[in-house]
Amino acid sequence: MIRCAFYLAPDGQLSDQLSMEQVRDFLATGEGLLWVDMEDVTNEDAEFLSNVFSFHPLAVADCLSKDIHPPKIDDFEKYLFIIGHGINYQIESDVVETTELALFLGKNYVVTSHDVPMRSVSSMLDRVRKDERLMRKGADFLAHDIMDALVDNIMPTIEGIDEKDDQLEAEALHEPKRETLTSIMQLKRSILALTRVILPQREIMNGLSRGQYALISERAQIYYRNIYDHLVRIEMLTLGLRDMTESVLNTYLSSVSNRMNEVMK
Repeated sequence: MIRCAFYLAPDGQLSDQLSMEQVRDFLATGEGLLWVDMEDVTNEDAEFLSNVFSFHPLAVADCLSKDIHPPKIDDFEKYLFIIGHGINYQIESDVVETTELALFLGKNYVVTSHDVPMRSVSSMLDRVRKDERLMRKGADFLAHDIMDALVDNIMPTIEGIDEKDDQLEAEALHEPKRETLTSIMQLKRSILALTRVILPQREIMNGLSRGQYALISERAQIYYRNIYDHLVRIEMLTLGLRDMTESVLNTYLSSVSNRMNEVMK
């Protein structure tokens, strides 16, 4: 369903909570900037994307599907179709899970689609309502701001894993328990989930920042480069956490082995 739809007219007036008919009418003008955000896309929404925006059936199918798709970018000349991943904060789990954000970027529109509420999108919706100037710089800058928020929301999870690693290291050294091993393996799975999506997402931003796509203005490219730099840093932190978790696992196994030796003696 359409969660929210904004239209910034050429005169700077911002319209909010547009109907499907209004979206169709504003899009037909070819002027201003339109942002449509969809959550939990239905068959009716898929028809709307196909009929009104004329998106490729494969891209629409990706939005409709509940399967997990890797980060990617498809160039359909008149628009770009980007799939990025952020942290799924809507579930309570000991293992980090990511969730998809599908984004269509056209000359004068941005369409976002996701299955669950996303902090990055919600924060951008609130920011636009408070300051319509965020949409005045164009569709490529709006898409940048959304992707930037998506990447920024990964950092709290990285910091949480780092703190958990320190805690588990102390447990593994002084009081190793079966629950400690379970927690270590959960951290390994969390880090693996992050590693899977960060590298391809980094390459997407690298392409967007190097003039490979006509829809990204030269003025906006440097801002996409900034997201790329953030992802490089996140990748380095994630690799460091992976090595640290392996070290914690070795510490745990060594501590358990030493205790068994003491018992045997």
